[in-house]
Amino acid sequence: MSSFLYPNFDLSTLALLASAAFALVHLVPYLLDTHGLRKYPGPFLAKFSDVWLGYISKNGHRSEIVHGMHQKYGPIVRLAPNHVSIAEPDALSIVYGHGNGALKSNFYDAFVSIKRGIFNTRDRHEHARKRKIISHIFSQKSVVEFEPHIRAYVGNLLRQWDRLFDLAIKGQSGQEGEGWKGQGGRLWLDCLPWVNYLAFDIIGDLAFGGPFGMIEAGRDLANVPTNQEAVMNNYGSKTAVDVIEIPAIQILNGRGEYSMSMGVLPPSWRPLVCHLPWYRQGQKDVKSLAGIAIMAVSKRLQNPTDRVDLLSKLQDARDSDGNLLSREDLTAEALTLLIAGSDTTSNSTCAIIYYLARNRPSQIKLQKELDEQLGTEDELVTTGQQSKRLPYLDACINEAMRLHSTSALGLPRVIPDGGFSVLDQFFPAGTVLSVPSYTIHRDKAIWGDDVEAYRPERWFERDQADIQKTFNPFSFGPRACVGRNLAFLELQIIVSSIMRRYDIVLESEDQQLSTREGFLRKPLSCTVGIRRRDL
Repeated sequence: MSSFLYPNFDLSTLALLASAAFALVHLVPYLLDTHGLRKYPGPFLAKFSDVWLGYISKNGHRSEIVHGMHQKYGPIVRLAPNHVSIAEPDALSIVYGHGNGALKSNFYDAFVSIKRGIFNTRDRHEHARKRKIISHIFSQKSVVEFEPHIRAYVGNLLRQWDRLFDLAIKGQSGQEGEGWKGQGGRLWLDCLPWVNYLAFDIIGDLAFGGPFGMIEAGRDLANVPTNQEAVMNNYGSKTAVDVIEIPAIQILNGRGEYSMSMGVLPPSWRPLVCHLPWYRQGQKDVKSLAGIAIMAVSKRLQNPTDRVDLLSKLQDARDSDGNLLSREDLTAEALTLLIAGSDTTSNSTCAIIYYLARNRPSQIKLQKELDEQLGTEDELVTTGQQSKRLPYLDACINEAMRLHSTSALGLPRVIPDGGFSVLDQFFPAGTVLSVPSYTIHRDKAIWGDDVEAYRPERWFERDQADIQKTFNPFSFGPRACVGRNLAFLELQIIVSSIMRRYDIVLESEDQQLSTREGFLRKPLSCTVGIRRRDL
């Protein structure tokens, strides 16, 4: 009896049984084809398992590879057993539009740390409640109030670059690890860390009442409490808190890669996969990043102020029942602001600088517009009001965001009960659909045959209705980025101020902008040579 209940298997038999079980788990759903997806082309492994999408996501070039799949197979590609990518501009309004009933998929569960915020809330009613609380914070009227703070930190950046430039033209170079040198009458530096410092200091000031001090220090730094739970439980207390210094930008990058690659895996796999070495580090990054928000909120609440900023608006916000946000809700939304307000701005700024440095005619044309519209007065930073008179500036920004596509991957949505049709194809309830921004930003029917060229002029040449339905830097519909007004104002002020002040070149004509994709597609570095312009 015991041998029947507990048979003795050798290792080869166990391996064979495990393989057979694994094959059945993935083969049976494919054969049953309950969502009718077997007819759609895609990578062979993707038809049976989420492993293919998980693998390319972890390796950091998902959007480029999915784009290649669309070039090979056409506008509809199966990325996983229950996930279909649709690379057609007309699909945006259907998949992400108002009133379609589609929900965020379980992909977003991998982005929850403190508590669900507006970004990772999947319940429609809960999202509507949170959006009502937060959206007014980013209205055009509110954003104007933040402009002086943005301009102050852009000024800090320019003063740092001016200081280094003055040293560079004297033939000096930075110490080992400082990453700058003087050569050929220019200051040579990697602009990526600096625009990261700028974005973090701006959002630190706007969200928490004070900068992280990265521009002044010239390095990546932030403080987190050694005991996050104790700080959360004692918000507003004057009790001394033990803290450690961490590299916030590095941790933010790690957290994005971890959450994105974890999110594409089935929920049943995640408790097992998270124990693998690479994923364990990702979990540490998630906790450390939450600690930055916890520390910043705690510091702010310990020192009340009448100053109007994002956190003060969150503190005063009430839901439909008149309730204030809980401490956990307040911190979760502050964390969302920290991530969204730093990462997207710095990545886009770096890409814009790169493309303008690479395309000298576009840079010269932009500088001509800046000089004509703003004059030659010795003013470091452009105002938001001035930037409204700069249409070519907007075209330069938009063209870089089209090509670089910081938010490049197709955000997954689950089709509601009843299903719906996209491009004359019916998809039943429960199917996951996405529209990849990286690919539709390269649709030749919309943008022209030279889709890989940086050419701001196309924004004045192409049909504006086609552009509006295709350009998707901030997502689309009710789940679109609530901070888009602030993000674009920041880019206008930052880019116009930098390009008005400096002439910028690349190290070589064939220099490429290397990237790696977590949740966002990030430049890895961008070495440029800057020289102060004679106005």
